[in-house]
Amino acid sequence: MSANRNLHKAKSNKKDEFYTQLVDIENELRHYSDHFRGKVVYCNCDDPRVSNFFHYFAYNFRVLGLKKLITTCYKNQQMNMFSQHDAEKAIWLEYDGTENETGVPSVEDIGIHYLEGDGDFRSEECIELLKQADIVVTNPPFSLFREYVAQLIEYDKKFLIIGHQNAITYKEIFPLIKDNKLWLGHAQKAVTMLFDVPTEFADEIVATRKEGSSYVVVDGRVKSKMRNAKWFTNLDHNKRHEDQILYKKYTPEEYPHYDNYDAIEVSKVAHIPKDWDGAMGVPITFLDKHNPDQFEIIWTTDRGGDGMLEEMKRPHSRYDAPVIQGQGKYKRIFIRRRRGE
Repeated sequence: MSANRNLHKAKSNKKDEFYTQLVDIENELRHYSDHFRGKVVYCNCDDPRVSNFFHYFAYNFRVLGLKKLITTCYKNQQMNMFSQHDAEKAIWLEYDGTENETGVPSVEDIGIHYLEGDGDFRSEECIELLKQADIVVTNPPFSLFREYVAQLIEYDKKFLIIGHQNAITYKEIFPLIKDNKLWLGHAQKAVTMLFDVPTEFADEIVATRKEGSSYVVVDGRVKSKMRNAKWFTNLDHNKRHEDQILYKKYTPEEYPHYDNYDAIEVSKVAHIPKDWDGAMGVPITFLDKHNPDQFEIIWTTDRGGDGMLEEMKRPHSRYDAPVIQGQGKYKRIFIRRRRGE
């Protein structure tokens, strides 16, 4: 079983204490400073006693000009693996910048409140806190990613969250990308992230996987590696408005038409032709460089997936995958240029 599948399995089993490294948080969030001024930030999958999201926002509360910071977490699951706290109740914390005026705020200074329920982000208590928030920032459970995003959209919240690259292809997520309601964060390209994990899962990784590929040991603590992690957001940033430089010219030999779709095949994102104004099928890594001012996303398709738009499908087609000379291609995103170069 791969490291990513191990990580996903652990999440599905409710071993959800997967704590994001501070360096990963700092590297991404520094590009959104203007968005946070005067805002209420909600981290609803974060125990403030161990969460680096809480650490980041509490330490930078005044620098960012926050109005309020709220954190909640699911009821304690083996929290003694990370700290000395061993309470079984779900907790929440609210910080408005008034405690410990002359120093860095601590959890003890701010004070912890106990929730009546289990702290699930879908609970009525947590939804009431969500309604107060302007921006949600966290690392949600991967197994609930679809449902988590759906809730953010339902309550019309701004957000910056971590997910796996494969989430791009989810039928619940891709339409949001197409409609410019969700996009990739400033880092854009998938990266390898390290996560603190419960001791039980750490022991499992060490016993079954190879060090360096599935996990690393830092200061004596096992950290799980997740490849292809991405930030997903609806906060605008300058990276998504940078034009991709196009240099190649269209030729029918290099850019064949699909047998079953009215579009040409572009096998590499860097090879998008500068002089083709029709539909093009490109790899999903296109989203790493997508500028919505430069390209329109038409739709997506793949083997066994949701299929292509009917108006682009050729009458003789029985395939949901793009096909060239009878050979099916891997998942493609279909795009069209918005303006000439």
